[in-house]
Amino acid sequence: MDRIRWVSNGVVGSPAFAAYDQGYDVFLGNLRGLVSREHIDKNLSSSKYWKYSVNEHGMKDMPAIIEEIHKIKTSELGKSQHHAQEETEDQNDNIKNLEIQTSQEDVIEDQPYKLCAVCHSLGGAVMLMYVVTSRIAQKPHRLSRLVLLSPAGFHEDSNVVFSIVEKIILFVGPILAPLIPGLYIPTRFFRMLLNKLARDFHNYPALGGLVQTLMGYVVGGDSSNWVGVLGLPHYNMDDMPGVSFHVVLHLAQIKRTKRFQMYDYGSAAANMEAYGTPEPLDLGAHYGLIDIPMDLVAGQRDRVISPTMVKKHYKLMRKAGVEVSYNEFEYAHLDFTFSHREELLSYVMSRLHLAADPGKGRIKQTTVRLRRQKKVQSEIESDCGTESRGVDEEVPGEPNA
Repeated sequence: MDRIRWVSNGVVGSPAFAAYDQGYDVFLGNLRGLVSREHIDKNLSSSKYWKYSVNEHGMKDMPAIIEEIHKIKTSELGKSQHHAQEETEDQNDNIKNLEIQTSQEDVIEDQPYKLCAVCHSLGGAVMLMYVVTSRIAQKPHRLSRLVLLSPAGFHEDSNVVFSIVEKIILFVGPILAPLIPGLYIPTRFFRMLLNKLARDFHNYPALGGLVQTLMGYVVGGDSSNWVGVLGLPHYNMDDMPGVSFHVVLHLAQIKRTKRFQMYDYGSAAANMEAYGTPEPLDLGAHYGLIDIPMDLVAGQRDRVISPTMVKKHYKLMRKAGVEVSYNEFEYAHLDFTFSHREELLSYVMSRLHLAADPGKGRIKQTTVRLRRQKKVQSEIESDCGTESRGVDEEVPGEPNA
């Protein structure tokens, strides 16, 4: 999750501003990944700071973001978090046990607000992990609806370059992880050089076009505006995004196993300590715990996360009885957030409006919501027909409970 892309097109054309104009309170969230100069612990080592995987994004970062939003909203609406904590402390153990067993729907109904999340790419995988692990832990996730744009989580259907990178990462991962904990530009000087190059890409169209073409080949022909991304304000000499090596290793593990799973610590003993099982938790196998409507969107020209991988999320959710819809746009990977796409803005706003009306928010699996999508929807329905029959027996055209 990189919040700047949600506002990168300015007041007109950015998803965040579009939601704000519709009357929503908008909160933008970042996952950890900056070369921070403001650690509370000034002696924090690089290896310790970068020692996190997608697990920490979903089980640490996201709960912190959601809880902060909850505090702000309850405070604004006259229900302070402090008062809620005092009430909880006064309850006896029996009542606490009953509260743990309270359904997520009741928790959401008690909230004085509705919270929807719109996520892209890795942010989508993180949000799915957050919802599933919260349900397993019997904790409220506080969400009313999820809109996931080209979500990560399944990656076996990818190009040759990604397959080669996967094999290299898995082979050298145990050796490189302690030596190169994070992938980032380490000094102000080198960040300045990259920033200067990015400006040159924009100032010299021929050079920018060459780099754009090369980047497109590297990611399998994805036509996203890769050069334009390097020109965003947060690519500067002071701060520049980085990524933990463990996040890359985690994604390589997911690609190898063909499962949307938690991080594999490399041994049965380590996994037992983390999960209570010798193998990492399979999140896709627990989609039945998802208790809120989901909207999945894929890009037909996306070569980073192909539509088949988004459909895999959809099929598993359908099979598990989740209330879910699927749609495709003729977009490349970064077009969902970086480009000004009026049809996408309209679609996302329509999904957010449904959260305010539970009756209207019920998803009809046979409904076609976009032009030229009838064929796509019917193909998926036929693919899922045999798998989901008996799980969600439904009359064509009727809502899927």
